[in-house]
Amino acid sequence: MYTSVANNNLEIKVSMDTICSICKSSDCLIHNNAEALFSSKLPQSNTVLKCKKGQQFIMEGAPVNGLFFIKSGTVKVFRTGINGREQIVRFAKPCEIIGHRGFGTQEYYSIGAVALQATELHYFSKEHLQDALFENPKFAYDMMLFYANELNRSENKVKSISQMTVRERVIDTLLYIHRKFGDLRGFLNLPLSRKEYADYAGTTEEQVIRIFSTLKKEGLITSEGKKIGITKLKLLKKEISEHNYFLDT
Repeated sequence: MYTSVANNNLEIKVSMDTICSICKSSDCLIHNNAEALFSSKLPQSNTVLKCKKGQQFIMEGAPVNGLFFIKSGTVKVFRTGINGREQIVRFAKPCEIIGHRGFGTQEYYSIGAVALQATELHYFSKEHLQDALFENPKFAYDMMLFYANELNRSENKVKSISQMTVRERVIDTLLYIHRKFGDLRGFLNLPLSRKEYADYAGTTEEQVIRIFSTLKKEGLITSEGKKIGITKLKLLKKEISEHNYFLDT
């Protein structure tokens, strides 16, 4: 069954699903608490939003109304920095949660989120989450551990990034995309523009182009249009190993 909901002049298709069958990961907060979250006793327990490529489903500065869990697709999470420049916070894939940092602590989302391809998301309203947390102590405990882990990862990332050169931040970005999305026919399985690489690495598009050119001359990467391939993974890892490149996934 499908209905429609408006989201800041965007139309998002909504379907009704009954279970979370995305994964069986022992580390997945949603899967491990599916019984609590998808209970028929709670309203809106199984709303699925369908977003088209390029569709923004979280507006930065909009009132917090819940969080999203990716069923399928890829999402770009970003925030607006100095002079209105976009800073990409992360790229998210299936079985990841979006918008959780605003839940319970802020009135407005501090980030925006855009679907990079056709994407399906489980949507959980604030009210639904609060009911589930009150009714299920295990879910409340797991949520606490989830936030603690997120805070630890964020602090480690800030520490590492602050000590990196521009070249190291660009390399870190390449390795992050490789770890998270893997390869497809010799190229990173998430085609990004040079600007998107720059927005994640915290530098300029010109710097990214220059560093990519240098890395190609050194035989560390290859490129074909937007597509980037890593040819010498161990050497790239070694270059930023002191910064614990593996902390962010």
